[in-house]
Parts: sequence; structure tokens; C-alpha cells
Amino acid sequence: MPDIPALTTTDELAERARKALSACGASDYEGSGPHSLPARSPITGGTLFTVAGASRDRVRDAITEAGEAFPAWRDTPAPVRGALVKRLGELLAEHKQDLADLVTVEAGKIGSEALGEVQEMIDICDLAVGMSRQLEGRTLASERPGHKLLETWHPLGVVGVISAFNFPVAVWAWNTAVALVCGDTVVWKPSELTPLTALASAALLDRAVADTGAPEGVHRLVLAGPADAAPLVDSPDVPLVSATGSERMGREIAPRVAARFGRTILELGGNNAAIVTPSADLELAVRGIVFSAAGTAGQRCTTLRRLIVHEDIADDVVTRVAGVFANLDIGDPFSPDTLVGPLVDERAHAAMGTALERAVADGGEVVAGGGRRLADAAADAYYVEPAIVRMPAQTEVVKQETFAPILYVLTYRTFDEAVALHNDVPQGLSSSVFTTDQREAERFTASSGSDCGIANVNIGTSGAEIGGAFGGEKTTGGGRESGSDAWRGYMRRATNTVNYSTELPLAQGVNFG
Repeated sequence: MPDIPALTTTDELAERARKALSACGASDYEGSGPHSLPARSPITGGTLFTVAGASRDRVRDAITEAGEAFPAWRDTPAPVRGALVKRLGELLAEHKQDLADLVTVEAGKIGSEALGEVQEMIDICDLAVGMSRQLEGRTLASERPGHKLLETWHPLGVVGVISAFNFPVAVWAWNTAVALVCGDTVVWKPSELTPLTALASAALLDRAVADTGAPEGVHRLVLAGPADAAPLVDSPDVPLVSATGSERMGREIAPRVAARFGRTILELGGNNAAIVTPSADLELAVRGIVFSAAGTAGQRCTTLRRLIVHEDIADDVVTRVAGVFANLDIGDPFSPDTLVGPLVDERAHAAMGTALERAVADGGEVVAGGGRRLADAAADAYYVEPAIVRMPAQTEVVKQETFAPILYVLTYRTFDEAVALHNDVPQGLSSSVFTTDQREAERFTASSGSDCGIANVNIGTSGAEIGGAFGGEKTTGGGRESGSDAWRGYMRRATNTVNYSTELPLAQGVNFG
């Protein structure tokens, strides 16, 4: 696995970030004080500069401002609301490279992945614009003569969006584009690790608001830590909180929102697995496995973390994947040759090390990777070799999500055993099977197969398209974002009975008087 020794310097990264922010229209963002946040890059581990943060009072004010904008936005026709999102999509396309540069600076993604994330933003805007003319209801048959039964959908109110570092802008766009066309207003709290991408995205949306004449308060950005951002979770003026992050974060947020009878859309941990059967096209499978396991340095919620391989082909598959891992270029994500960038911070590196130690203690064997790279070139950055660990059983460490490039390999004899292994974890986000046997493919996607929100055949666990609803089951949270009918989560449902007759019959044949 050859190193790429030359790294962009922290000063160069700071200059690149300022240039991109300026191009997107962000200004007056630097600051100091008790609420300021360091803008850091995992490429070098250095701090670029500090940005002004939001106090708890400012978060409350942002909720108030979004709430004040809601009535006018709610009453704006949905296709007109779609014009705002259309303009946002145009600006995102215009500034695609600027935003991608910021994603690379802050999240450490390689260039093609950063550009792909911004493309997701553009795509969801396109989808949401179409949705704005298709927010349909239903007409139902009434049991009473001269009556009509309807199901209608209405805007909900202020939506709180809490996003994670690993997809710093795409997840915001999934939520915000859909919420806006649904007639909601949005308050966004991004990860404290990625304030710059948030500043640029919010600036572009502000420009779209001004260009289309939308109410100014339809979107508010708050750069804040968990304590200062608490009103976004606890305020009864925020009827919906959409939160992406760890299972731990979900366990903290969900009870607090539930206590005030609010709603949540949760996208949490994903301990994703792929089954490789004896009939699989192994060349195709290996390509899918490598990207899913090593892409984004193992820091996607859909990253492949468990590989369940038939015992007859396990040695061959492991040898093939290890061979590709050995030749992955690790280094500066701004280099066009790099395929694996850095972990986000020291804590992620420590978690990876701890997980590998636990796996070995459980009888596992690290057959490839696991070491650190470029420590001499950047002592405060954490570049690692994607690891492969053969495990004798699915122990507790395998059942826990470690947000790093560790691929645990388990073996099976029967397909029923493989499915049971696959489902025997708390999480339920993404999954896949590699097979050319139609019965196995159909079984995997049936109700008795994968228990995940995403179940793929002959592709990896990463790289979901925005047209489908995204989300998972069990401790992944059960929420759905993005496409299909996920828009319903951002609206409230009403059942309407319209009597157009001159009589007043009661339902169920009740006679009163």
C-alpha cells in the first residue's frame, strides 16, 4: 500500500477554504469567544481558523425566526415553494467544486467522493422540485350517502436538522430540500467538525431565498455544540427533529423529543454486512466489497463492516480483497491518486485500535492492514490501512459499529445460517448479497431475509441513490429520508369528511335522537 508523502499544508488548506467560502457568498464567519468553534482539517490535523458560534439564546432566536416565517411559507403554493429549491439546485451546480473542496478540507473525502456528495445535493433538489407538484392525498369511499372522505397532507412547522461530519452537506440537503417544498421551515445544526461546509451551503440557500423572494426566516443555521443546541431538541416549537449520527446520540435525543410529543427522523448506526455465496461473481463482488469497506476511510453509515462468506470460498475472497487493500493509495485526499483519506480525528483512530485489540482478544486474526500511515508527515492527522479481521464467531465487538475501515470476515455453511448471522446485530441499515442464484437473491430481499432498510443484490452496501427512501430499522432508528414517499415524514396528515347532502347520517349506523 504505497504512501503519498506530500500533504497539503494547513495554511494552504485555510486559503483554499476561505476562497471557496467567499465564492459561495459566506462572509463574517470568523470569530472568537465562548461559543466559537475551531475549523479543523483531518488532512493535517491542524486548525484553519475559528468561526463564530451560536449561544443557546441564539438557537432559541433562530427557532423563533423560523417559526415566524412558517405561516407565510405554509400558505405559499407548493410549486412556488419548489422554485426556491430549484434555485438552490442551480446555485449548488454553479458552486459544485467550491463545496466539494470544503467537503475534502473538513471531512477528508477524496475528490470524486466530495463531488459525488455535492451531486447528491443537486439531485435531491431536482427530485424535491418534482415533489412540489405531486404532494398528493387520497379520496376514500364513505359509507354515508352524499359524503366524501379525504386524506390531506399539510406543512408541519419548524424542522430541526442535526447532521453528522461524514456527509456534512448531503444529509442537510436531503432534509432541507424536501422540508422546504413540504412547506416547513428549517433550523440546521451541523456537526461541530464541519462548520465551513455548513456556512457555504447556508449562504447559497440565503442567495436562493433572496433571488426567489421567499420569506427570509425559512432557514436558519446555528453553529453550536450539544449544550447550546439543546433548544432544538427540547423546544415544543420544533415539531420534528431529523437527526443523523451515532446510536448514542439517538438514545440521548429521542427520549427528549418524545417527552414533549415531538416527532423524530433518526438515521443512526449501521453495522452493515454482505453475504458472498458460492455462485457469486467474485470479480464483481470484490470490487463492491472494497469500495463499501474502504471508501471514505470506512466512515460512511453504509460502510461494509461484516463480510459473511461461504466456507468453501472464504480463503479465496479474503486473499482477493486483501490484495486490493494492499494497493490502495492512502494519503492527501486532494491528490488525484488517493483512494483512502484520513480518519476524522484522534478519537476515531483510538476507537479503531481498541476494536482491533478486542477482536484479537476474541480469537480474531488481523490478516491485512490496521496500521497507521503518514504519522511522521502529519502527527495530528490519522491515516490508516483498511483492516481485514477473520473472526471465529460474531462476538460483541463485531456487533458494535466502529466508525473506521475494519472488515470482519465470518464464514457460513447454509444460506439460512448466513441470513441469521447477518440479522444478529442491533443495527439494521444497509445490506447486500452477492449471488447468481435467483432463489438466494429473492430470499435475501424477502420478509424472511435481510432485516435492514436497504437490501441490495450484487452491489455493495454503500452508494444509495436519492430516488429511494433512505434509512434503517432497529437501532438505526427507523427514520426515512430522501426519496420515495419520505416526504410524508415532514408533513401532518388530516382526514376530512365532507357532507354535500342535506341529510346528517351518522357513521356505523348510530341513531341519536
